[in-house]
Amino acid sequence: MSHFSQIKTQIRNLNSLEAALTDLGIDWKSGPTEVRGYRGLTSTAEVVIEQENGYDLGFSWNGTEYELVADLQFWQQAWSVDRFLNKVTQRYAYHTVVNESAKQGFQVSEQKQNQDGSIRLVVQRWCAA
Repeated sequence: MSHFSQIKTQIRNLNSLEAALTDLGIDWKSGPTEVRGYRGLTSTAEVVIEQENGYDLGFSWNGTEYELVADLQFWQQAWSVDRFLNKVTQRYAYHTVVNESAKQGFQVSEQKQNQDGSIRLVVQRWCAA
């Protein structure tokens, strides 16, 4: 019986996910590679975060989005699962907005971290008249 939990996300872009993890100071390995679980069980993921206790977590593509895959009994991150996903999702959204805006010719002209943790971005595009 698998101890792995799959937690759905709205994460669909691998580059933005990897950039988000890097922003948060989380060491990760690019896959596909094995996520180590209880009693030697493994699951394959595109991004793997190794933990000191020998049980990993990762993000695995399910055909629609990247799911968080982990044996939650052995969770060993600085934040709870919910807080971890909130932080990763916020940084993921930031990179997605910046990258998609850049594709359409916009540049970030202003960026502010609000006291509530939200990020305010102002993007602009110059066009020749």
